[in-house]
Amino acid sequence: MQQHSESDQVQLDLQTNSTRFHVLVGLTGSVAALKAPLLATQLLEIPGVEVRVVTTDHATHFYDINEVPVRVYTDKDEWEMWTKRSDPVLHIELRRWANLLVIAPLDANTLGKIASGICDNLLTCVVRAWDTSRPLLFCPAMNTAMWQHPITAQQVATLKSFGYVEIPCIAKKLVCGDEGKGAVAEVSTIVDTVKQYVQKHPE
Repeated sequence: MQQHSESDQVQLDLQTNSTRFHVLVGLTGSVAALKAPLLATQLLEIPGVEVRVVTTDHATHFYDINEVPVRVYTDKDEWEMWTKRSDPVLHIELRRWANLLVIAPLDANTLGKIASGICDNLLTCVVRAWDTSRPLLFCPAMNTAMWQHPITAQQVATLKSFGYVEIPCIAKKLVCGDEGKGAVAEVSTIVDTVKQYVQKHPE
């Protein structure tokens, strides 16, 4: 494993020698990304947990990065941190750092990308490089009509076949005004699910 300098670690903000449980949150371009500050805040309340966030550019349309109480990594960071061969590759460093990845929300577009192995941004590169011995949780979020499209069930099943764990979406009145299934799971449900993995993790 390549060793990086102390300045690299400061820039990355990803010290891997910590005894804490590292939770990486992935945000994609669903309106449910507006819950990002609340989700990060509540995850930080779990004893022994450290949190970082990876966001897609489209996700940032729905929340203010400055309101998220932890470091948020973007596609721009991936490219700016690498200038020469010996520099750290951000998606690999994030993959090494994290004990658990939870993608909340997972929009229809990124669901399709992950199911197909496409890795064209920082988050999908982390997923493609993910250590499948570590938990990856995903929380679908989309309009009811998109949820009901036949390909959605196929793609969710594909992710499950990789060993990823679905935190199912719920039925409610959506932001667009439609009523039905497709809303992201409640923040409390996501946090409780993460807690279960933290408790199972050896000290």
